[in-house]
Amino acid sequence: MAFSSGNSGGPMAEINVTPLVDVMLVLLIIFMITAPLMSHKVKVELPKANLDNRESVAPPVPPITLAVTEAGNIYWNDEPVTKDLLESRLAIEAQRTPQAQINVRGDRTAKYRLVEEVVGIAQRQGMRKVGFVATKER
Repeated sequence: MAFSSGNSGGPMAEINVTPLVDVMLVLLIIFMITAPLMSHKVKVELPKANLDNRESVAPPVPPITLAVTEAGNIYWNDEPVTKDLLESRLAIEAQRTPQAQINVRGDRTAKYRLVEEVVGIAQRQGMRKVGFVATKER
């Protein structure tokens, strides 16, 4: 609290506005600098979609399901296959465009080594989309 140097000797009742003016001037300068930046917009020419004249797109390829049992049996869409037959079928599928997605279902009690072998075969034959199928936890 400031005291006046006058004869009354009591506290000074006037507010010191100098810090308030300093803060207001700083805010004014900040707003003067940022206001032109806020109004500047970049024009972007967005492409227009024309769904009537689109090219004929190939129908989506159904996924291939590979199931691996605990005994080491491999099933291609519920049809039993050997590892050699699996390799040849995957080599043929890898050449197609677009490639089908490979869904690998491993039995709950199957060894991970067996599932890893099937995934490795698919990747070595050139399949790019290999995924796993599992049940949701309840």
